[in-house]
Amino acid sequence: MRPNRLRQLLRNGKPSICARVNSVWPSVVEIIGQTGLFDYVEFAAEYAPFDLHDLDGFCRAVELYGMSAMIKIDQEPRVFLAQRAVGAGFHSVLFADCRSAEDVRQCVRAIRPDTPQDAGLFGAVGRRFAYDTSGGSPEYVQALRDVVVAVMVEKHPAVMQLEEILSVPGVDMVQWGPSDYSMSAGLLGGRNSAQVREVGRQVFETALKMGVQPRAELESLDDVKYYLDLGVRHFRIGTDLAILSRFWKQNGGALRELLGHP
Repeated sequence: MRPNRLRQLLRNGKPSICARVNSVWPSVVEIIGQTGLFDYVEFAAEYAPFDLHDLDGFCRAVELYGMSAMIKIDQEPRVFLAQRAVGAGFHSVLFADCRSAEDVRQCVRAIRPDTPQDAGLFGAVGRRFAYDTSGGSPEYVQALRDVVVAVMVEKHPAVMQLEEILSVPGVDMVQWGPSDYSMSAGLLGGRNSAQVREVGRQVFETALKMGVQPRAELESLDDVKYYLDLGVRHFRIGTDLAILSRFWKQNGGALRELLGHP
């Protein structure tokens, strides 16, 4: 079984740095790996097309550089997507669109082993992550116990149940989602408003108080001091599509101006 780098960092109280991509092209993962700067790569599957073969190839590329892989999945079908991703070699799953503590309990169950002690739904299956051991072995069960469970706190009902959600056994990390929150709270277009930012601050502070690690999203380093001062030590920086969009807008516009091209 391959080491779960993110689990190791969480267990040892160390910070982590993640790069997010919307592409499953392994070469993009290799470019990230060659920097030697990232602990894990997140595939934002909620926003991108993919098939099951893509998940295997993505994880192979991640493993070449000693990193781990996270997948962000849609709200449905959660169990199927989470289990196939873990089977492909993803070490962590970020569950989107949870609205209640019961939703979160079902997310945890989806990727915990089907044993009397764990009461999970993941049985003994011969998938890529376990080819080097027998399904149902102690090593296999421990690998499933080590899968990192991360949950988006992005819906208004989830914020209302935040402490109950953070108390669900097996929740390792949470991430604040201001866009979804502002929409579900009826604050359309308000993701950057003072009101939404204050709710986000409360989410981070409550998570830290209750011993669940929050992860912050960065598109630049402008806000990193704000999060560090709150006590946040886990970050996702950049997204391939956002990076490309900024480059093309800035440089395409500048080039058109230099050419006098209307």
